[in-house]
Amino acid sequence: MRWITVTLGVAALLCVATVVIALRDGPLHTVDTGRGASSSGSAAGTRNCPAVKKAASPTPYAVTGYWLNPEDDPCTLSRQLQEIHQVGGDTVIRLGFALSPRGVDGQGRILEEQSPGPDKQFEMCSEHGLTCVRAAEKDLQKANPGNRITGTYVYRTDEVFGPGLLACTPMEHKIVDGPATFYRLLVPDDGSASCDFTSAPRGYHLIIVAAGDRDSLAELLDLGDRLGIQVFPTLPVAPRDPAAMAQADVRHLSTLTALTRRVLQDYKDRFRKRKSLGGFYQAFEVQMRDWSDTSKVPTLQLYSEQHTIAEQELPGKPIMISPYIDARRQVAYSATPAQVAKAFEILASTGVEIIAPQDGRGTGKVGLFWPEEKNQPVDDRLKPVVGESTYATAYYAGTRDYYRAMADARDELAAQGVHAQLWANLEGFEPTGTTPCRSGSTRGDTDKPRLDTQVTLAGPYVSKLISFMWTDFFTCGSPSLAKQIDQDWNRPIVIEADHAKHRIQDGLEILGYNVEDAKVTLSWDGLDTPRVVDSSKVGWRDPDPIPDVPAAVERTWIPVDWATVPKGVLVRVQVTAEDGRKATESVYYHHSV
Repeated sequence: MRWITVTLGVAALLCVATVVIALRDGPLHTVDTGRGASSSGSAAGTRNCPAVKKAASPTPYAVTGYWLNPEDDPCTLSRQLQEIHQVGGDTVIRLGFALSPRGVDGQGRILEEQSPGPDKQFEMCSEHGLTCVRAAEKDLQKANPGNRITGTYVYRTDEVFGPGLLACTPMEHKIVDGPATFYRLLVPDDGSASCDFTSAPRGYHLIIVAAGDRDSLAELLDLGDRLGIQVFPTLPVAPRDPAAMAQADVRHLSTLTALTRRVLQDYKDRFRKRKSLGGFYQAFEVQMRDWSDTSKVPTLQLYSEQHTIAEQELPGKPIMISPYIDARRQVAYSATPAQVAKAFEILASTGVEIIAPQDGRGTGKVGLFWPEEKNQPVDDRLKPVVGESTYATAYYAGTRDYYRAMADARDELAAQGVHAQLWANLEGFEPTGTTPCRSGSTRGDTDKPRLDTQVTLAGPYVSKLISFMWTDFFTCGSPSLAKQIDQDWNRPIVIEADHAKHRIQDGLEILGYNVEDAKVTLSWDGLDTPRVVDSSKVGWRDPDPIPDVPAAVERTWIPVDWATVPKGVLVRVQVTAEDGRKATESVYYHHSV
């Protein structure tokens, strides 16, 4: 069941959610190209693009989902999807666009968001010699002289909508002005859904949608259908509070929900039978923390209202959010694992089926370390964020502790009949880099060993691994992270080891990727010579699927005579492939039985 009633309050909504990815170096969670129309022309496959083919020799990695920017060039889009497919990607999250309230000058021209001049793109919107704003005013007052426009909004996109976007024709309609295409929407400013423009005077919010000249989303879904990739488009993104850009401005919530309903009604008409439409991404982020009063967190109100519309219009299509965690001790607004687990429960009550918390390593807000390593110096690449420090001094806990706490919360909710999936968003970048991966950003590229470590420390607690983001972060550097994965995709990655019996024999069960037939090395303090067990000779692989972990996770058992292992020791478990490649990160088992 998606929807569970939660009281969020209607008082002044002051303390708000932070749009972390958006504010890392600029608005990454939305795309605003400064124009709605693309310049590249025709769809994939009709611009002499190479044929779309499934990978002949795929190199599937543990991470199976990636964020992707909307792409002007259909050939580039096709190449990106095939590259993601090559490394086992089966999910893409498409970044989207934000609703933007705008001013209007004395001539009826829509103004730029942050400057006093007219917005050049929307200057092209005109009807019968009038600007689109003046034309809408004229038509409203013709229907009833008391009608008026009380707010003007724009929504830039690279999509081409169908008639499902227009609920109140002919007052709402498509506008073609030369090479540009727009849609005019008029929604009552009191939040109602009436199409009665004549019986009583009303105030209306005008939304001008600037469309693309080709439908990038439809092309992406076409590619998804061919390659077996699920696409999560972004829901229309809420405006930010101009006084605090990290906050959702709930004054515009009724207009946003009206636009959301129109967009989803159009998707329902055009895409509801598409296998590649996997669900929707809610891009306005929130920090997972201790919310003592949820009525003061407007993002939760945004989630509840926008997600209700998605349930009504396209039931069965899940909504995914990717909140962030901040474990730094040096900031006042950080959170412990227990506080993050409570936040998970609250988020699940807003109609979200998939919660994919950011692991925080790319931004430096969370560290990759085991409890036994807490007194070690932090990774050099984290020092720009937390300085010269140990992990214990810098962070309340490590990545694994947070995902374990959220998994416990997920399981407790499931026992109550509330089902929310826990995914992990492994940040595929570094806090800084000598050569930033994207314009206007300080973020640098990372390497596969660090990404392998992120996979290990997310552990057996999540059902899917995704990463922000393919565009730029996986494709920059030499060799790029995508290339490193393609060349080293089947290196073993171990995620857990635990005491287990096979039939009557005692031993150790190992979960991980590419661990079948691996050699397992056991060591602990006081052991002179590590013990090596060849699982291909004396081990056993359990082929049964494992609930709540990614499908590619393997389960291998090896015999261990625990009577010869001192009780209370911490056993380090290292896995090595048949060709000699070692897993980047070990796991640990505390022998207490």
